[in-house]
Amino acid sequence: MRRIEVQDLTKYYGDKLVLHGIDMGVGEHEVVVLIGPSGSGKSTLLRCIGRLVPYDYGKIFLDGVPIDDPALAGNELPKRVGVVFQSYNLFPHLDVLDNITLAPRKVHGIDRDVAEARALEELEKLGIADLADSYPDKLSSGQQQRVAIVRALVNDPEVLLLDEITAALDPELVGGVLSVIRDLKAQGMTMVIVTHEMGFARDVADRVYFLDQARILEEGPPDRVLGDPEHPRTRQFLQRIIEAGRL
Repeated sequence: MRRIEVQDLTKYYGDKLVLHGIDMGVGEHEVVVLIGPSGSGKSTLLRCIGRLVPYDYGKIFLDGVPIDDPALAGNELPKRVGVVFQSYNLFPHLDVLDNITLAPRKVHGIDRDVAEARALEELEKLGIADLADSYPDKLSSGQQQRVAIVRALVNDPEVLLLDEITAALDPELVGGVLSVIRDLKAQGMTMVIVTHEMGFARDVADRVYFLDQARILEEGPPDRVLGDPEHPRTRQFLQRIIEAGRL
């Protein structure tokens, strides 16, 4: 069963083509990783899947239902598809618990006690339950990123979209956040991940898509795409990653 199906997706920002004829599928419990140079369309693709930006042509399906279908209108899609960005977007005037439970309470109508119990359960899993009463400015970057992940998980999403969630972190904090994603994979979470951490991509991905200049140039299992790529542009990209010591 495919949780997500992208068909012939095309997206422009003004006159600039940012996605061209994208075809991609994500199976249930599968982890798909998107790699490629900056500006290749990876983050825009995630935003289109999460219905955060409109697209010009093509179709995106969640469990066979188009994401613009009335069945997924309003808050239904955000409940089923969680999104985590590299910028944490935590409200500075709210403590951790209120940041996490704001949407469940105000948008989804969940009782405060129920929302807080669920939030504390997820915070405990990520080892930061003791920070529930803390404010964002008192947290490290790694802790803020974990809070952002909990905020996405608290609605029990079926799919998680993760966009460069380690890009703003100090190198010593990256490992802790990536271990959280490994745990989610072990639990069977369906994920689409944009990352420049090639070692992590090889470790966690079921399939890797390489994007360049708005197109998917190559896709396949990580051992092949990252270890023995077929497309010359993929080889060139990975060679530069290797020379930078990141693979």
